[in-house]
Amino acid sequence: MGIFDTIRAVLGTSAETDATREADPEDLFGMSTAYMTMEAELGYDNCGEAALCFSGVDSTRFDEAVETVEAILEAGEVDTGTGFHRHEDDHGYQWFVLEDDDPEDLVTSIHFAADQFIEEGFGSRLLAAVFGFQGADGDAYWIYSFRRGAYYPFAPKGANDRNQRVEFKLQSVLDGELGLEDDESYWYPLWPDAPGNHPWE
Repeated sequence: MGIFDTIRAVLGTSAETDATREADPEDLFGMSTAYMTMEAELGYDNCGEAALCFSGVDSTRFDEAVETVEAILEAGEVDTGTGFHRHEDDHGYQWFVLEDDDPEDLVTSIHFAADQFIEEGFGSRLLAAVFGFQGADGDAYWIYSFRRGAYYPFAPKGANDRNQRVEFKLQSVLDGELGLEDDESYWYPLWPDAPGNHPWE
C-alpha cells in the first residue's frame, strides 16, 4: 500500500494533537445506511471488501489483543461467512482485511474489531477503517479516520491523481448521513501500490 510518510504522520501521532473529536466505533454503523445511499443515489456497489488499518507496537499485551481480535473475526467467519486475512504493508502498517458480499456483515466485523482494540486499551493504535465501492467512474472509498473521528471520501484516478469531482459529489450526497471531515486538508489519500488495486493491497 502506498501511503506517504506525511499521511502516515497525520493518521498517526501528529493528528492526536488536533483531532476534532474523539473517535467513536459506533460511527462505523453509519456506513450501514451509507451503503444503500451509495447504490441507490450514486450507482456505487459494495466491492465486497473493507479493511481496518492499525499500527503495531512491540508489546506482549498488544500481541495478545491482536490474537483476541483474530479470534472474534474467526467466530464471525463461522457465523456470517465473513472471511478475513491479516497482513503488514511495506510501511509497517498492519491490516485486517474483511471479505463479504453483505455490507452489513463488513460493517459489523470492522466494528467488532475496532471495539475490541479499544476495550483492550489499544484504541490509540487504530488509524483508519476503509470501505470500498465500485462505480462507473471507477473505485471510490469512504475512509474513517480514528484520529479525526470523521469520514472522508477518496476516489483514486490513475497512479497518483484523485477524482475530485467524484469526491465532492460523495461529500454532498452523504453529508448529514455520515459524520464528515469538514477540513478538506485532512482528506488524505491512501494510494494503492498499483492503479486498480485497493489501498489495503
